[in-house]
Amino acid sequence: MNRTRRSAVAAIALSFPLALAACGGNAESSETGSMASSSSSSSAPSSSTTEAMGDMAAKPFGAGCAAVPADGKGSFAGMATDPVATAASNNPVLSTLVTAVGKAGLADTLNTAKDITVFAPTNDAFAAVPKATLDGAMADPKGLLTKVLTNHVVQGRLSPDQLAGDHKTLAGTTITVEGSGENFTVGKAKVVCGNVQTANATVYIIDGVLLPAQ
Repeated sequence: MNRTRRSAVAAIALSFPLALAACGGNAESSETGSMASSSSSSSAPSSSTTEAMGDMAAKPFGAGCAAVPADGKGSFAGMATDPVATAASNNPVLSTLVTAVGKAGLADTLNTAKDITVFAPTNDAFAAVPKATLDGAMADPKGLLTKVLTNHVVQGRLSPDQLAGDHKTLAGTTITVEGSGENFTVGKAKVVCGNVQTANATVYIIDGVLLPAQ
């Protein structure tokens, strides 16, 4: 009887540390897996982070952006839903350009174009053009005025990192953009509000009119 009890106690004593070892191994494995999963989760950017970074990259930039309405159809959000000529018509900063586009009969052409970049002179930019030159262009809407306006349009939507370089315009001329980051010049004109999105175009608002070489 005593011998039987001693054998049972010995068997229990031997099995107890083995059970502990087995439990410890499972816990350690579970913890290691949890840490690996956590590490993998923290090292990969979440979809919300990626979207936020994309939103930042798409934002307009430049001191001149302050003149764009904060809300309504002429705001950045409002312009993004309309084709480019319509979007510009709702923005008071570009009213002279819109008048010129209408006189040249280019509104439908610009609105139906697919993926273009427009360098849009401000009202002050047009005001700085010598009166005789501006009057001469306005008096020839299908000729000189159309050439001046299409000299501001490039095929393809240029993002800021694609902006620097030479670009062929719809007028058949070449314009040169220099700079980087948020500082760009187009000929003698400066981009004052860049990367403005419309439904079919990317717009860079500039402080000068790009007159084609005679």
